Amino acid sequence: MNIYIFELKTYLKSALLWSAAISAFIFMVMSFYPGMMSDAELMDQVLASFPEEFLKAFGMAGAISISSVVGFFAFAFVFVQLLLAMQSANYGIGVLSVEERELTADFLMTRPISRTRIILSKFLAVMTALTITNLFVWLSSIGGILIFNNGNEYSFKTISLILSANILFQLYFVSIGMIISVLVKKIRSVLSFSMALSFGMYAIFTIGEVLDTVNLGVISPFYHYDPSYISLHGKYNLMMTLLSCVIIAVCFGLSYILYRNRNIHTV
Repeated sequence: MNIYIFELKTYLKSALLWSAAISAFIFMVMSFYPGMMSDAELMDQVLASFPEEFLKAFGMAGAISISSVVGFFAFAFVFVQLLLAMQSANYGIGVLSVEERELTADFLMTRPISRTRIILSKFLAVMTALTITNLFVWLSSIGGILIFNNGNEYSFKTISLILSANILFQLYFVSIGMIISVLVKKIRSVLSFSMALSFGMYAIFTIGEVLDTVNLGVISPFYHYDPSYISLHGKYNLMMTLLSCVIIAVCFGLSYILYRNRNIHTV
């Protein structure tokens, strides 16, 4: 019984749908850039008239002007991150709770397969599905920039840094989702949990930006991998990246331990 192949098949259609939706969103947003550039000076004046708190909530305060290709892409990519967060949280919460939710635990647990193999196979299937989406994000982002850059120069290195952060960003939500899936006895609606997690983390990020407090933002991956910060500094926030890696490792470790010792409810 190849659990990895079986699980991957269940995620493949979903991954392709998410990939198509996110790619379409990226192309749609980038298509606005040429039109906006015709009134770039006016746009900067309009943004300057907004309260600083409003600009911080959307990651535009103190960052590169959105009249630049990188600045505009960084501004738009926050919303792409929100979509990636929803997908990753959905997979993370559902991957270990599906047997109890669909009452198929009897079938899986009576097979001569260790729980270590089960959780590893499921995790690899999830990461393969997310990698597919990540590939589409890379292709659509680069394609959208090449098509709609309006002849303006941009730093491909900075764009690559923003896109490269996706894997850790996705892992963060998968790891938190897996912790939720083993702590909550029976999850009836994965979507409600995943939306609460993704929008909750985004809300924490925006509130932290508005209040200008690092203490609130440190638990949110939107703060760890803020595209505006990356576009402005041309690098990651090292301390936040290390913190993110620690949180991911701890969550995965706890998920593994709890799942191995958990009494899984059957029919």
